[in-house]
Amino acid sequence: MTSSATGHATQPQTGQAARRGALVGGLAAVAAVLAACEGSPAPDDSFLTRAERTGYRETSSHADVVDFLQRAAANSPSVHYTTFGYTNEGRALPLAVVGDVADASPASVRASGRTVVYLQGNIHAGEVCGKEALQMLLRDIMAGRHSEWRESMVLLIGPIYNADGNERVTLTNRGRQHGPVGGMGQRPNAQGYDLNRDHMKLDSPEARSVARLFSEYDPHVAVDLHTTNGTQHAYHLTYSPPLHPNTPVGIDDFLREGLLPHVTGEIREKHGWEYYYYGNAFARGGGEPGWYTFDHRPRFNNNYLGLRNRIAILSEAYSYASFEERVLATLYFVEEILDYVHEHANEVRTIVAEADAATVVGDSLALRAVPERSPAPVDILMGATIEETHPLTGRPLLLRADTQYVAPMYEYGTFAPTLRERVPEAYLIPADLQDVLTRLAAHGVTLEPAGTTPLEVEEFRIDSVQTAEQPFQGRNEQTLFGGYEPAQVTPAAGDMLARVDQPLGRLLFSLLEPQSDDGFADWGFLADRLSAGEVYPILRVPGG
Repeated sequence: MTSSATGHATQPQTGQAARRGALVGGLAAVAAVLAACEGSPAPDDSFLTRAERTGYRETSSHADVVDFLQRAAANSPSVHYTTFGYTNEGRALPLAVVGDVADASPASVRASGRTVVYLQGNIHAGEVCGKEALQMLLRDIMAGRHSEWRESMVLLIGPIYNADGNERVTLTNRGRQHGPVGGMGQRPNAQGYDLNRDHMKLDSPEARSVARLFSEYDPHVAVDLHTTNGTQHAYHLTYSPPLHPNTPVGIDDFLREGLLPHVTGEIREKHGWEYYYYGNAFARGGGEPGWYTFDHRPRFNNNYLGLRNRIAILSEAYSYASFEERVLATLYFVEEILDYVHEHANEVRTIVAEADAATVVGDSLALRAVPERSPAPVDILMGATIEETHPLTGRPLLLRADTQYVAPMYEYGTFAPTLRERVPEAYLIPADLQDVLTRLAAHGVTLEPAGTTPLEVEEFRIDSVQTAEQPFQGRNEQTLFGGYEPAQVTPAAGDMLARVDQPLGRLLFSLLEPQSDDGFADWGFLADRLSAGEVYPILRVPGG
């Protein structure tokens, strides 16, 4: 369980303009030295982001980001520009590969032997602070800051994941969020899908693109940058590790006992700001207020990556801080994460390698879970806001006040399994479930022909099916009830085996188990095969 928040007073950040001015003003001089060493032109004031150029009234367009990354690659031999996929409307998803590698290819990155870190912004295109912060981070690296990172890491910087949503700018998106007053994009992509609910079902080209990135570049660490909704608390930024109960213990310990406490302390010491575990304060079921995190299911980015055995971090800048403060809070967070990963680069690679090598066959893993209450109340820093008026629409905006107070409450920051199942040796997938096979391959799951030898299997006999009346993200979710019974089958031509003794075994288990709360059955992919008394079409090979 997470430790309690401190009662340290949050001080308003001072010197932001001075820091920015000094950074920009000294950029040319610092970069000139760097450029002389690298044989490339020095960046200049043209590397200000659109947010900076407009006094944080506007945010970058897709064209702005592409131009920024392409010019960065032209400016520095340590920056390589590429794309990692496309949006539903055909926009290329830009990626800057930063480090001592020959080019931007996955082969060069993986051959480097360095720790690979993926930094993603703008999965929700109204939450734009990460998009701006990542461009500023890239500029800082070009200007010679953080040069030590190149010794241990290669960075994959993807500032604008939801590029279609980013272009749908209105002045009323994100309601009372404090800026940018020139408007921002929308939460979903062009299909109307929330991309941070699509990591398991892969209904969007964006999700399939990033799944391919995870398979091909194989980053050890990933950071997903957001902005909060709702609660008026006193944290400039909140964060979360992977929340699924099946996340490898080594990943959870590294984050909860090492990286996140360290980063929190560094931010407090350097900037006087408080960061804490993500949550919202509310009373569930009419009871006492608690500090509730979001959800354990792997449809969410950081939970999905945890089941891929990767160190994943969610970042949520505070919605009612000014746009500039949100950008800086995000930038500081990413910088401290990278400093820590640099210092622990060998440990990071070891944790990931051990998780990949470990088999879960025969283990009892979670299929469903509920929030777990902390043993005792923790001190949560609550805050207040000042209502201001949007200068162009007249609508109310909320701006964080320096006021804060400590509110003890129980914390619901982890999840306890409510349903478990033993992990089989393999799953037998019929050839006519081509859509399932295609989606498994898109995740990077290894498949092999099942052959024609009879197999001892377990088949799930369905007692009943509950189907949601209303669609969610374009699909009516389904909950299955029933149990396994032994059987023998002879695979048909084209049937495939997915062995669980592979690095993506935890993910495979969640995708294919009939009672998984975020698998293919849950999302309705098998709806025409599921009815009371019938057998779930994907069979288990139990093994020894």
